[in-house]
Amino acid sequence: MFMGEYRHNIDTKGRLIVPSKLRDELGEKFVLTRGLDGCLFGYPMSEWENLEDKLSEMPLTKKDARTFVRFFYSAATECELDKQGRINIPSTLRSHASLEKECVVIGVSNRIEIWDESRWQTFSDEAESNFDEIAENMIDFGL
Repeated sequence: MFMGEYRHNIDTKGRLIVPSKLRDELGEKFVLTRGLDGCLFGYPMSEWENLEDKLSEMPLTKKDARTFVRFFYSAATECELDKQGRINIPSTLRSHASLEKECVVIGVSNRIEIWDESRWQTFSDEAESNFDEIAENMIDFGL
């Protein structure tokens, strides 16, 4: 399970250190793709395969399903950690998440997310100010 919040800088070549506490679970190779809310999602290969199974069951007759699958897969890339524990993030993904310098890598259950630091701060501040209300709505999900 992934959890925690880590801050690292992305260099001018698009390389970002993956926090050591997340590396083992991610594995040497993992998949990075566009995420929701303006971040990137990173999945260990086993989780990516589970997700692929679910996405392959989406109905081709539904426009939203086709759009989501295209958007999700078109930017997906297999990442490998270098000897320093860094990954090279392609420019399309850096652009999607507005990654320029300061980044936040967070663990979210079965995946990691990579955020631009200012975008993460805005999201986090808003979530914190509404957390009680959000928590009340989680009862619908059995929490």
